[in-house]
Amino acid sequence: MKAINRRLALFAAAAWLVVPTCSSALAETKHLTILATFPDMAFPFFTHMMAQVKAEAAKIGGIDIIEADGQRSSPKQTADIEAAITKGVDGMFLDPNEVDALAPAVQEAVDAKIPVVTVDRRVAKVPGVLAHVGADNVKGGEAQGELVMKLFPNGAKVMNLQGQSGASPAIDRNKGLHNALDKAADKYKFVFEDTAGFDRAKGLSMTETALDAMKSLPDVIVCANDDMALGALEALKSRNLIGKVKLIGFDALPEALGQIKAGNMTATIEQSPGEQSQKALDILVAYLREGKQPAEKVTLLTPIAITKDNLDKAERLNEVK
Repeated sequence: MKAINRRLALFAAAAWLVVPTCSSALAETKHLTILATFPDMAFPFFTHMMAQVKAEAAKIGGIDIIEADGQRSSPKQTADIEAAITKGVDGMFLDPNEVDALAPAVQEAVDAKIPVVTVDRRVAKVPGVLAHVGADNVKGGEAQGELVMKLFPNGAKVMNLQGQSGASPAIDRNKGLHNALDKAADKYKFVFEDTAGFDRAKGLSMTETALDAMKSLPDVIVCANDDMALGALEALKSRNLIGKVKLIGFDALPEALGQIKAGNMTATIEQSPGEQSQKALDILVAYLREGKQPAEKVTLLTPIAITKDNLDKAERLNEVK
């Protein structure tokens, strides 16, 4: 009888010990539906980020990603967020087209108790956002400026193709570039500045127009993203100016890395978009499944300049054809 009682006691103790483990396992495997929305899936940069979100979701397991293309329209992206709120998604992964224009929709999601993590572009006006992961775009712009100073220690005429108006990366990159070069404004002259909207075709046409209007060539063209830089490259090629005018982009797209490798572009800025996407999704899932608050509300990666000398530091080098 004593032996039976001992066995029953051991069984009861074992069963009691299993309960927390079972509850934890259920939390870890809770199926999630998450909206992932980017400004414009026509941009290779955002296509790569969405692919990384989906890959990380597949790696974690038990996650359905609702893909939404903002189509470079804040009303479209707002409508996608509102539809996801109505659907009752578990969380939102957001790269806003325009941070101010998207703030009301993000506030709606927060008020509906849907956790929101932003990536790349931060919606700072909504304090209830769970976390933000991005690149320090001011430092990225400063890296462009520092490279200009390294290439032209005695001074340079700078042409500056800015990004999309109202987009925080465009604002911050431009600020960083000026932070670096305005310290020696007597040596580094901005001979042309205008927004080409992060768009390749606009980068081409604006560069053509600017070069035609200039009495002398700029020493360097600095672009707030690689799409504009690749457009500017076409303008330089058509005028036999490859090598005569330095060209610096931003984003480290595989196509830009290939042009750097070939000697047609001077540099680009690596901001690790894949790492941004993975970190942001990990933060969101940890909160949804474990109730874990992020260690930092804002995580900013430090961008670096990529030239022919350090191509191995580029996140997407293996995609170069």
